[in-house]
Amino acid sequence: PGKLRLMGWAHRGNMGGYPDSLAMPTSTPDYPDIAATRRIRSNYGVLVNVEQALTDDIGIFSRASWSPGRVEIMGWTDTDESLSLGMVVKGSSWNRPDDRIGVAGVIEGLSPEARAFFAAGGLGILIGDGRLNYRPEKVLEAYYAYSLNRWATITGDYQFITNPGYNVDRGPVSVFSSRLRAAF
Repeated sequence: PGKLRLMGWAHRGNMGGYPDSLAMPTSTPDYPDIAATRRIRSNYGVLVNVEQALTDDIGIFSRASWSPGRVEIMGWTDTDESLSLGMVVKGSSWNRPDDRIGVAGVIEGLSPEARAFFAAGGLGILIGDGRLNYRPEKVLEAYYAYSLNRWATITGDYQFITNPGYNVDRGPVSVFSSRLRAAF
C-alpha cells in the first residue's frame, strides 16, 4: 500500500515583501525593514507527499514543496523549497513490533528574493544576522521510537545539520533530543 497526496495552500494576511524591503533607501533605519512594507498580501505554495510500503515492516516516504518566496513567512520557518526522503523500519525483526527506527534527509532552500533580503541584513521568523553566505540547508535525521506499552512511546532523535540558517559559514550542528508521547 501507498499514498500520494497533492496539496496546495494560500495565505492572505498582513505580510511584508522582500523586494519592497530591498527597494527602500539603505539609509532607512533597520534596513531592510520588512515591517515597514507590511500590507495585505497573498502567498501560496504546493506540496507533493508520497508514502510507500516496501514490505510489512519497511516503508519509504518523500515530500517536496515550493513557494514563490516573495513575502515574509508568518507561521512556519523561513523556507521556500524543500525536498525530503526517508525510511521507517518496524521492530518486528528484533521482536519489538511496536518500535520504529527511521532515517531521513532533507534539503531546503530560499528564493532569490529571500536570499537577497537576508544577505542585506533582514530578519525572518527564525533566521537572519546580516551575513548570509547562502547554501541550501541540509539535515540528516535518525530516530528510535521505543514502545513502553500500548499507550506510551519514548523517542531518541539525532539531527546533523549542515549550513544551518542557509549559511555555509555556520555549522555543522548536531542536535540531540528526546520525546515522550502518551495517548489515552
